[in-house]
Amino acid sequence: MTTIPAITLNDSRRIPQFGLGTWQTPADVAARVVAEAIAIGYRHIDTAAVYQNEASVGQGIAASGIAREQIFVTTKLWNADHGYDSALRALDKSLARLKLDAVDLYLIHWPCPAQGKAVDSWKALIEARRAGKAKSIGVSNFRAEDLQRIIDETGEIPAVNQIELHPWLQQRALRAVHANHGIVTQSWSPLAQGGARLADATLASIAAKHRKTAAQVALRWHVQSGLVVFPKSVHTDRMRENLAALDFALDDADMAAIGKLDAGKRVGPDPAVFG
Repeated sequence: MTTIPAITLNDSRRIPQFGLGTWQTPADVAARVVAEAIAIGYRHIDTAAVYQNEASVGQGIAASGIAREQIFVTTKLWNADHGYDSALRALDKSLARLKLDAVDLYLIHWPCPAQGKAVDSWKALIEARRAGKAKSIGVSNFRAEDLQRIIDETGEIPAVNQIELHPWLQQRALRAVHANHGIVTQSWSPLAQGGARLADATLASIAAKHRKTAAQVALRWHVQSGLVVFPKSVHTDRMRENLAALDFALDDADMAAIGKLDAGKRVGPDPAVFG
């Protein structure tokens, strides 16, 4: 079984660097997908309240037969639940759906700057950690200014910021802010939703060199860049293929070539205005 590396968070807990994403995984298949992923060797499952599959994800975890403490589970606070009391209620609902006493990581899904409630939501997450309902806490899609605000207001630094990140949007400036604060960067949409992007000539050349797929090359780039990555798939063969990104290494020339693909182009919403 492939050994999945782990990264130490700024709260001293360890997070598996490679996991399974469940965005757009339908509830009627999520239990099977999660159980199969765990059987293959995945130990990090990422979900969110807005995905509407938390209950099925919890069923898959329970059905896996693997001890709960061996599986790292992340879920997220949705935009409609920002605010101190509503955030605490939302976490309780997520835990009930997952049938878990606590999640390993709870994130504010989007900063929603127009709402102006991110600090109150962050205070709720700090309380959830104190109460033992979230072992680690962090954020998602926060810009540098969003991070600075919650840190300045509470003195508490997120363990993680989960952001859109792929070879065509490498977020170097924000990653430097993370490094300065000891925040781990997680990549969502690590393949830029695949498709034509994975036909890129640079990736194709590197893939041929290593006898791997372009997707495996892109995922390996995330790993070697020190990022936490969790590609989504509902197909067992593809989940195995993704995990095989851990079984080879890119050289310096490969990493430099992929570094030149950065175009600053998003495939998802702009966190400055979303929510």
